[in-house]
Amino acid sequence: MTATKPGVRPVTPHFSSGPCAKRPGWNLQALTDAALGRSHRAKIGKAKLKRAIDLTREVLEVPADYRIGIVPASDTGAVEMAMWSMLGARPVTMLTWESFGEGWVTDVEKQLKLKDVTVLKAPYGEIPDLKKVDFNTDVVFTWNGTTSGVRVPNGDWIAADRKGLTICDATSAAFAQKLDWDKLDVVTFSWQKALGGEAAHGMLILSPRAVERLETYKPAWPLPKIFRMTKGGKINEGIFVGETINTPSMLCVEDYLDTLQWAKSIGGLKALIARADANTKVLADWAAKTPWVDFLAVSADIRSNTSVCLKVVDPAVTSLSSDAQAAFAKQLASLVEKEEAGLDIGHYRDAPPGLRIWCGATVEKADVEALTPWLDWAFAEAKAALAKAA
Repeated sequence: MTATKPGVRPVTPHFSSGPCAKRPGWNLQALTDAALGRSHRAKIGKAKLKRAIDLTREVLEVPADYRIGIVPASDTGAVEMAMWSMLGARPVTMLTWESFGEGWVTDVEKQLKLKDVTVLKAPYGEIPDLKKVDFNTDVVFTWNGTTSGVRVPNGDWIAADRKGLTICDATSAAFAQKLDWDKLDVVTFSWQKALGGEAAHGMLILSPRAVERLETYKPAWPLPKIFRMTKGGKINEGIFVGETINTPSMLCVEDYLDTLQWAKSIGGLKALIARADANTKVLADWAAKTPWVDFLAVSADIRSNTSVCLKVVDPAVTSLSSDAQAAFAKQLASLVEKEEAGLDIGHYRDAPPGLRIWCGATVEKADVEALTPWLDWAFAEAKAALAKAA
């Protein structure tokens, strides 16, 4: 016997954790003012890039003395620029509890080949003991673990009188979680995450302490052109007023501007956070009354409100081999996707089997509410097929 399909589908079934859903009401007409066929160094191009920086500062509530730059290669490029340009001056502490944090550890140990490195690691669903962090060292961490659904609870654990720098990959936290700017020296993110922008552009935000490091420390290794942020021993101020190191897409810039304007129009950061929290609460309320599913995050205080990761806890599934559990999770996602009720909701390839549902501010609460009955339907279908095959 097959389960009855729900009668309502999400209006916008886009729940990918990157690139993420476009803002409500988005269409191509929003991009008609793009400076296409023009140089990004022309007056119009520079003005739009500067406007993107200024709106980022306004919406994210970035302090006036922090510099904001648009850089190549998405969030990854921004993190790499920071690590290759600033690390090596002090010992380093790396925090990791999911795949992207693990990637930064690999870069520091295998590529930069730094020797004085401490790695504080936790498994998926958990977070390292933040009390063990030595802030005499430089500290590299993700604010929100995109592939584990685990975030730091706040910035209270970061020492105000730290000697080292804090380098924070905030790509799935920015515009959805309150970042403690006083505790952060380098912050990175990409447009295609929490605001659903287009890919390939990264944002790099530097505190005065980070600028001081750039101007007083020269790494022992050569820096590629796209990583260089200083000229003659001084910060290249042009980067932080829209004079990008390489050629940006003015179409993508226009799309980012459009979504920033939308964010401002609905009430700025406070409203964006509230939307993400409301979306996540829908899943939390559903999971609380649904015996077959639970959050991957072990406690609510470290649970992401953007990249929400869920695991199947039904005994009929947890008793299976790890490969069979992964196959079951993929079947769940596939069943929902075939019905166009939820797209791209499968777990990240390196993460434990389950579902990953983006709940950032560009997603509508009503769409999350419409998704959950489809998840229940898909589970019933997949479990019935499992029993039949037994």
